[in-house]
Amino acid sequence: MASKLAQYQKHRMAENYLVIWVDGNIDMANQDCQNTMEQLRAVVNQVTPCETAEQCIQQLTENQEEISFVISSGAIGQHLVPDIHDMAKLNAIFIFCGNKQRHQVWAQNWPKIKGVHTTIKHICDKLATAIKQYNQDHMSEILLEIKHEQQAVQDLVIYCQEQYQGNKKEIKIIKEFQRTYQASNAIWCTNPDVSLVFAKEALKMTDMVGILFQITIDPTASSTPFASIQEVSYYKEEEEILFTMHTVFRIGEVRKIDNNRALYQADLKLTSDDDPQLQELTDFIRKEVSGTRWRRMGQLLFKIGQFDKAEELYLALLEQPSDHSDRAHIYHQLGVMKYSQGQYEEAVAFYEQSLKIEQKTLPKDDPSLAPTYNNIAAVYNNMGDYSKALEFYEKSHEIYEKALPTNHPDLAKSYNNIGQVYNNLGDYSKALEIYEKDLQIRKKALPPTHPDLAISYTTIGQVYNNMGDYSKALEFYEKSLKIKEKSLPPNHPRFGNSYSNIGQVYNNMGDYSKALEFYEKDLEIIQKALPANHPSLATSYSNIGGVYSDMGDYSKALEFYEKSLEIKEKSLPPNHSR
Repeated sequence: MASKLAQYQKHRMAENYLVIWVDGNIDMANQDCQNTMEQLRAVVNQVTPCETAEQCIQQLTENQEEISFVISSGAIGQHLVPDIHDMAKLNAIFIFCGNKQRHQVWAQNWPKIKGVHTTIKHICDKLATAIKQYNQDHMSEILLEIKHEQQAVQDLVIYCQEQYQGNKKEIKIIKEFQRTYQASNAIWCTNPDVSLVFAKEALKMTDMVGILFQITIDPTASSTPFASIQEVSYYKEEEEILFTMHTVFRIGEVRKIDNNRALYQADLKLTSDDDPQLQELTDFIRKEVSGTRWRRMGQLLFKIGQFDKAEELYLALLEQPSDHSDRAHIYHQLGVMKYSQGQYEEAVAFYEQSLKIEQKTLPKDDPSLAPTYNNIAAVYNNMGDYSKALEFYEKSHEIYEKALPTNHPDLAKSYNNIGQVYNNLGDYSKALEIYEKDLQIRKKALPPTHPDLAISYTTIGQVYNNMGDYSKALEFYEKSLKIKEKSLPPNHPRFGNSYSNIGQVYNNMGDYSKALEFYEKDLEIIQKALPANHPSLATSYSNIGGVYSDMGDYSKALEFYEKSLEIKEKSLPPNHSR
């Protein structure tokens, strides 16, 4: 069973990192808390607030596949840190308090604590640095494993020529590079023209300090590549030693060596290959971003939010020879991107190309097929082709039933998807029957404040709303909203769905002012979270237009309907049912 589970799981796009802010005094109605959250979200979009250590531990446990960062008050941190410090995916902890001296005493005993801070600005700066370092740790190893063909050099030359068009001096350097470059002589940073570029950039910075690195190397203990380049460097008198880009040093003493100027000495020691901490980090990185070299690069670009670059890379990879599994994966990832951008026809085209390859190489009930069937169904559902959506959801569900235990959360999601299609088809009794199966699984498998439980309550509420039982619908919608308020950060996109649903119920009940209030909350969140032409924005405009129409304000209704129509014409196929 475990091996089957591993087979069908594929990388999913989600929030780049899990950032948890835990403090017993968090109150998102308070302006100071709102300002703190706003500054944190300038660094990473989604921040999860927790009021207790238990809530924090629960979030970390439920999101074990996400790289996480924790910002904790001093009071809670003193008891929380011992329980979470050794979690594999926890990257760093920041203590946010009003008494720095008091909490520095215990914090210094925990290596993952990256400082005790009294201002949110310092926290944000350190958090941004930690995320950047994590990205670099992944990038360098992947880049070093990639084998570049001669075409890569030509592509670089063409790119540089385009960038420096008309600059005779730079074009001359580029041509010299094209003529003389070979991998065994990859020390162009020592070329005077290239090194002067770095020097000129450095001279623009006035807030620098000087650091002298004193490096200790034991050649018998490390296989990290390094070499003297004195004989081939332009600056022979400097006796330079060049280290490979992924070299890791252990920092020893750092001390000031000139009291009159900002000059420091840092003692470094080259790490050995059997260094246990380095090996643990390396193994962790390799496991997280697994696969072939270029596939790993694509997955990493996804993870750090570089979606355009990921798409560019995948399209380039499709032009190169590769095995079937690689091509299936590439098409699948392109489908994920197009789906998230609301480009449904392109998404289903990519998914179907992936499926075509998988069906040729895998057994018909292989767990790896389930996510592809599921994703194709989701696209058809959003396109309004419900019979197609049901066909693919049921294929996916059939595989899940064979591969998963009866109370697995992903089986609940599968029930939910099928129920949604029956709801869209107007078969409400069937939808309610399926949704109840989904809810029962999630109640057993998930904690009571898990965001996915909110989904189950929402979908049942939708059925009751469609059946005209508005009080029952409102009951389930409000259960869903309460869970989201406890488990999600303010302005999370999932709140938009709750606001829209509650607005619809009030509109059906004839309470137009209340309906407008919730629809406008939904619109505000969608405008922040989604692209300008996303179909969900069209739905939001249409909902508001409907309320104004029911209120008799037809000019206002027409204004919002036209906004909705403009987006639908750009984002949906001509035969869409909505």
